[in-house]
Amino acid sequence: MTYKMNTRRKLAIASWSSPKEGNIYGKASIDMTHALRYLDYLRTTTGEKITVTHLVGRAVSLALKAAPDVNGRIFLGKYRPHGCVDMAFLVALEDGHDLAKVKVCDVDSKRTVDIAKELRQRVLALRDGKDDAFNRSKPLLRLLPTWMIRPIVWTVGYLTGAMGLNVPALGLEKYPFGAAIITSVGMLGLDEGFAPPTPFARVPVYVLVPAVKDRVVAEDGKAVIRPYLDLMATIDHRFLDGFRGAVLGNMIRKFFNEPWVADGFEKAPWTMEDVKHDVSVAQ
Repeated sequence: MTYKMNTRRKLAIASWSSPKEGNIYGKASIDMTHALRYLDYLRTTTGEKITVTHLVGRAVSLALKAAPDVNGRIFLGKYRPHGCVDMAFLVALEDGHDLAKVKVCDVDSKRTVDIAKELRQRVLALRDGKDDAFNRSKPLLRLLPTWMIRPIVWTVGYLTGAMGLNVPALGLEKYPFGAAIITSVGMLGLDEGFAPPTPFARVPVYVLVPAVKDRVVAEDGKAVIRPYLDLMATIDHRFLDGFRGAVLGNMIRKFFNEPWVADGFEKAPWTMEDVKHDVSVAQ
């Protein structure tokens, strides 16, 4: 019996090896009460399907902007910062049988709705087979056996991710994943998990976005129900330590307390009368 592997499986097998690099794994539990209200406001006023993943991308971009020691790459044994904050969002194709990425540039300078619009347009192009760069990159991987893919993806990753070279013939751009990879599994019903590092991507930060879940917490001596997001991160230890990682985590948590500030609003763009009572007191 033969099994025809898809491109995603071939890449996973080709890039696998025993763990060699030290990584930090962390989780930040975030109260999403205000963030979900803001998402509802944006969806209503713009008509755009804006999700928690878009907010996470915005939050991570601002954290990277404030941490130039993380927003970069290592080349020839030295750390070299990027000149802008770019990141990649992973996209499932063919009912999960294939995987692609959409790189968004200058995420820190874009509003949440702009990120959502750009991602929607790029994802539609991928799923309709109209992304030229992605289409150019697939034929070679489909034809080659896995044992040949490993040195090729390592070399290409070094040329694009470390040296910063473009490889147009293969549909590859310099720093193809930016400084962070965002992957969302909330729609799959997963409560938490850590994204595995992908060596050829040469990215210091991997963020996994699970589902938002209601949680009972103590508030003013009473038990109340609040929506929480357990944001999961895998970080290359060469770029920062646990202390610095905690500082960045707190910056992201602060963003979700007032996400509208990053989009240019001085205060929440609604009145208390517009907001339904969404805090249930547990009996």
